[in-house]
Amino acid sequence: MRKSLLTLVAVFVLTLPNLAQAQSIIEQVTKACENEVQTYCSQVTPGEGRLLSCFYAHEDKLSVQCINALYDGMAALERAVEAISYVANQCRDDIDTICGETVPGEGRIATCLLDNKSKVSAPCSMAIDEVGLANK
Repeated sequence: MRKSLLTLVAVFVLTLPNLAQAQSIIEQVTKACENEVQTYCSQVTPGEGRLLSCFYAHEDKLSVQCINALYDGMAALERAVEAISYVANQCRDDIDTICGETVPGEGRIATCLLDNKSKVSAPCSMAIDEVGLANK
């Protein structure tokens, strides 16, 4: 169970286009797992999933607080990815026609959709509003 949890967290962090949101989740997990980081992973250079790998290596020693933070982080990232997927599906044609020249990554397509919200289709506009993309 923990192995799949850590894997999902790592995958979602790598795919999440909202860097600020990902950073916030990473900070919450790091704070909740501070004892584990100091005790088991102090020699690990953070980044590229190395800290999660260290947690995996010491999974039998993780505190409930740390495990809960990992689960909460995974749930938040999963919701974000579902919202992004929903908007992408509802805005597929608009992305192709209006934002076709936009280089994907780092939230640039979302920014393009927001900048051109008055030009996008009704389903796309509704999806943007439903997930609160304009508020992120």
